[in-house]
Amino acid sequence: MKLQIWFIVAVLTTAISACTVEKTIKLPLTYHNGYGYFKMGLGGLITYSEGEKNPWKKTYLSVQGVPQNWTEVKKGDIETNIYQSLYQNYLLGNITKEKYEEIQKSWNWAPDTLELSKEPIKTKIAFAYGKDSTGTTHIIIDANNNLDFSDDKSFVPYNISLSENKNKDSLILENAIMVSYESFVNHKKQMNTVPLVVVNLTPYNMLMYNFPQYATTRLAGKKIAVCSDQFINLSYQNPSIVVVPDTIKKGDKIKNEWLISKNEYLEIKDQLFKNKGVSFNDNALVLENMSVPKSELYSTQVGFKSFPFEGEDFISGSKISSEQLKGKYVLLDFWAVWCGPCLEEFPEMKKLYAITGRDQFEIIGVVGKSPEKYLQKIIEKDSLPWPQIRVNETDTIEKIFGIQGYPTTYLIDPKGVILAKNISGEELEKKVLELLGKNKNAR
Repeated sequence: MKLQIWFIVAVLTTAISACTVEKTIKLPLTYHNGYGYFKMGLGGLITYSEGEKNPWKKTYLSVQGVPQNWTEVKKGDIETNIYQSLYQNYLLGNITKEKYEEIQKSWNWAPDTLELSKEPIKTKIAFAYGKDSTGTTHIIIDANNNLDFSDDKSFVPYNISLSENKNKDSLILENAIMVSYESFVNHKKQMNTVPLVVVNLTPYNMLMYNFPQYATTRLAGKKIAVCSDQFINLSYQNPSIVVVPDTIKKGDKIKNEWLISKNEYLEIKDQLFKNKGVSFNDNALVLENMSVPKSELYSTQVGFKSFPFEGEDFISGSKISSEQLKGKYVLLDFWAVWCGPCLEEFPEMKKLYAITGRDQFEIIGVVGKSPEKYLQKIIEKDSLPWPQIRVNETDTIEKIFGIQGYPTTYLIDPKGVILAKNISGEELEKKVLELLGKNKNAR
């Protein structure tokens, strides 16, 4: 009798387990060299500052072997994982507790110590550049990470221009060099070798870099591609992912609006999953299986409800909220006074604003990291007629929307659902006029 009871319990347990959908899914990652399906980003090479009050001075690498015939020499390093670097330098006493906590707050970052190594690892890759006897700029990279340039070969950075329309991937990758760094995987220190690209961005004459590496995995027969912060680091702390369309052709790039940031959602076969990021300890993309319907979720993605927000108009001081704006199409424009591309959009936005009514369409500017006096000057100089919310340290609008750069825009429908993301110029005008039933050519 007792044996029969245990048998029944075992069968029931198995049946229940079979019907249970796993809340957290970990998908193993395979890494690839190159840019794959993603458009590349570039980070600027930052050189060391020798100021006595520099809070980062103790974190600098000490490297020897710079070519003796170089002049105007500058040294610096490229970070593969700034989060691990900050953590270990805090433990080593190279940055103060106050600075460490200030960074955590400004980044909205809570360190996951299970994913970080308490033992220092080589996250930085040293570089130096200078001019030879002809005045030509050369750069040298500590490719084997031994803090000695004497066994490395210098080179002249490849020139690129972001205004070029042709695909630059193959040309840029031809100029990549293989470099070594350490990461913390499965709770162990691991040495890795990856390609590093260093280019000269013209006409600005700026040295820029990226790491051409991405990862892939699969779920329910669909390929998912993973990119770490537009190739500017290898931490995968804030990865962008995309469900690769079956129809995509070799060499084609996915559209920016298809990118799914951390804590955003992907949909596969009518099932929603939240992008929880990459776990190095599991070498996996972590997804959360969502039981809540899409109609009840807030996100910064097209097709989802926009996060609610509120603030004060910089000029009038009157309250502005997403609730008040319900029933109208709204362009939410995140910008800053020092952002050139942001300012260039204003003339076209003013034209659109003038030919639409406030009962149907509104623009709300959200101004981040901008001094009051400069904001005031721009509003007056450009005669900006729409409300502006100036973000200060206590505001949460930018954090809620996860703003990483400017300009960032969202076109929201009367029910609060996001219709388009990062839309501007003629594309924005055409879209809004179509929504309002207006003919652009008839105005």
